[in-house]
Order: sequence, then structure tokens, then C-alpha cells
Amino acid sequence: MERTLSIVKPDGVQKHLIGEVIKRFEDHGLKVIGLKMISMDKKEAEGFYSVHQGKPFYESLTTFMSSGPAVVMVLEGEGAISKTRELMGATDLKQAKEGTLRRQYATNIERNVVHGSDALETAAFEIKYFFNSLEMFEY
Repeated sequence: MERTLSIVKPDGVQKHLIGEVIKRFEDHGLKVIGLKMISMDKKEAEGFYSVHQGKPFYESLTTFMSSGPAVVMVLEGEGAISKTRELMGATDLKQAKEGTLRRQYATNIERNVVHGSDALETAAFEIKYFFNSLEMFEY
């Protein structure tokens, strides 16, 4: 079974989409094995998005991600990474397929409601960033 991290970003929380995001994932065979609401400060957001340091959007992204509460979750299932990314849609809502979370709910390329790991290595780093072994459950 593959694991991935997903985040309902501050805009998704403000739009009351936490349940909708989880439902989409669960309806497509993904199991939530870790879940919590957090509020990152600027340094925590910078650490999480350190892979993007130096890119033009880094400053605004880390400011946005530290602007309010977010919900982080660990999802488990067959092909969890690709399935999650398919359900989220392209980062740019204009390129996202009809019926995806981002196409339906995003405001722009940054305020796009959800984040999802893009590879096994990324997922491993991201999961450990927010969760320890006592916060994930087998059932």
C-alpha cells in the first residue's frame, strides 16, 4: 500500500471544504490513516516548501500557507499518489480537468484548495514533516 500526504490549504478550510476533500478521497478508495488541523508559522511553511526556495512564488506561497489553519492528512491505498493528484487536478485551475477539486474550487494557481505529494520520496518527507508513528493508524 502506498501512502501520500494531502493538505486542505487555508483557502479550502475557509471555504468549508474539509469534508468534501476527504469524501472525494475516500470515495475513490483512499483511506485516511492520519488527520489533524494545524496552523503553520512562516518558518514551518518555509521548511515544508524548502524544495521551492529561490523560485518566484516561494515567498507568496509560504506567506499564504502560514495565513490560517490547514488540515493535513495521510492517505493510504493502491496508487495513492497518482490517485490523489488525479482527484486534485492540475495546479493551475485553468488546466485542471472538469470535476477535479481544483477546477471546481480553486481561486488561482496558489489558492488552489489542496496540496498533494508528487512522488514517493516527497511523500516520505512530507508525511514525516507533520506526523509521527503514533499519529497514523492501521485499520
